[in-house]
Amino acid sequence: MKQLTFFFAFLLFGSSLYAQEVKKIDYTADRTRVDQDQYPDAFILSKVQNQVYFIHEGIEVWCDRAVFYQTDDFFKAFGNVRMKQGDTINMTSEYAEYNGNTQFAFASEEVVLSTPSNTLTTDSLFFNRINQETFYRSGGKVQDSASTITSVKGRYFMNQEKFSFRQNVKVRNPEYNIDSDYLDFYSEQGHAYLYGPSTITSETSVVYCERGFYDTRNDNGFFVKNSKIDYENRKLEGDSIFFDRPSGFASATNNIKVTDTLNQSVITGHYAEVFRMKDSLFITKHPLAAVKQENDSVFIASDTLMVTGEVEDRNIRAFYDARIYKSDLSGKADSIHSSERTGITKLIDNPVLWSGESQITGDTIFLISNTETEELDSLKVFYNAFMIKKDSIEGFNQIKGKELYGLFEDNEIYEVDVIKNTESLFYLRDETSDLMGINKSISARIKILLEDQEIVDLYYYTNVDSNTYPSSVFPETEKKLKGFNWRGEERLTSKSDLFKGRDSLVLPKIQGIKEPEIYEDFFEGVRDLNLNSTLKESNLKSKQDVVEPSEKGNKKPEAPQESLKLKAIPPTDE
Repeated sequence: MKQLTFFFAFLLFGSSLYAQEVKKIDYTADRTRVDQDQYPDAFILSKVQNQVYFIHEGIEVWCDRAVFYQTDDFFKAFGNVRMKQGDTINMTSEYAEYNGNTQFAFASEEVVLSTPSNTLTTDSLFFNRINQETFYRSGGKVQDSASTITSVKGRYFMNQEKFSFRQNVKVRNPEYNIDSDYLDFYSEQGHAYLYGPSTITSETSVVYCERGFYDTRNDNGFFVKNSKIDYENRKLEGDSIFFDRPSGFASATNNIKVTDTLNQSVITGHYAEVFRMKDSLFITKHPLAAVKQENDSVFIASDTLMVTGEVEDRNIRAFYDARIYKSDLSGKADSIHSSERTGITKLIDNPVLWSGESQITGDTIFLISNTETEELDSLKVFYNAFMIKKDSIEGFNQIKGKELYGLFEDNEIYEVDVIKNTESLFYLRDETSDLMGINKSISARIKILLEDQEIVDLYYYTNVDSNTYPSSVFPETEKKLKGFNWRGEERLTSKSDLFKGRDSLVLPKIQGIKEPEIYEDFFEGVRDLNLNSTLKESNLKSKQDVVEPSEKGNKKPEAPQESLKLKAIPPTDE
């Protein structure tokens, strides 16, 4: 008896499971008729007072007319179609079809899919309810609270609230535009992942990258492949760039290059911060500024570089072991400040300057350029001015005073004036370079004229006390004036010396953007279409939505796919 009871219970339970597995589409309609000639084995359902209504596995459909193939569990819906899934998915269209066996739906003609966070419009849409994914391939538009996104192809993963847009992707926002060929968008957070050549354009900047992330809610992003930002007159490039558009702030890491297009300057380094609203730049890790001057360039390097000021009033501040180099001039100081408006470059704190073979030192050194021609015009040394040049054979020729002034022509010094408590010491040689003696002079002022960096005339003014001594009787201790400090080993003889002796850098590893996902064929498992479907097997072939970005970033965009625009003719009530 127990075995019999168990047998009947098994039959009832098993039949219940089977009933759940083969649950059929249910419907109600005001009018039902049969037209075996035009629609064999189908019911034609029509609205009179109420729309035709279908329900199946949590989805509800309303329409004005329908053709229902009950045996195949398949229907076509016509006119004011509305499809609803729970409280999250509402879709309207003029035509739709649904297969209860595969839970696959297709809609066309003015399709609108609405969720709590966005609205999708397109002319044809596929809906896989098993995977909870929708797909369009003939152009679509997604609108959320902040932006509108259009593309040729799009795939929506409902469980993730994620869109994958492909081909001619355009994000339009009141504050900026994004153009890409491959974009993944998480609608709940407003996060966009960019793959392949992409631009973000606003009134004040243009961002380019080939892999990046952008937060469309907070309007900032992170870019890691061939990334750059163009401001009105400044371009920032680097291996990794963070950009906050509302504040105009950007930071970049590794292989930084900042180009000032108006001032013809380029700054490189390995970490930079740009503040657009303050028109300022901060750069560290072997920063190097190259400023063009006529047919030459001036290079400034230091531990840290700051560039501030508007276009015609740029100021460069280099500090901690600052160095300057050009083809015929070089120098060092604790800090170097350069002003474009005044044309003055200041070497501050323990400065040294080399013009040709001559070394110049003092408490502070000013290099003054002509602001119109940008050529070096003059030189000023304040307090403890000292000029030293090695003699051709032995010793050093020296001039010192309180202040020193030099004049330049064609970027070469041709006159030097030393004033206040001046002293000089020169090795005097004849035409055969034989030493005739050592001259030591004291005066109020000394004037020196030079040609090809060699002294051709020397003038002493006021209270002159000058004597020449044979080298043999000149004391060795007197061959260097008080304050003598030869720094020849520090002289920069090439551009590479700007970084000589500096600590080598270990660049941080850039955290990359995740790889784009490779999706399975959207139509996998639903290719066995109902024979009465408007779609055909050919509609589901060779039009997959996965387009991988080129590694070189130069993939040609695909030609737009032809729109499906499948329009089914509804049955009449006649």
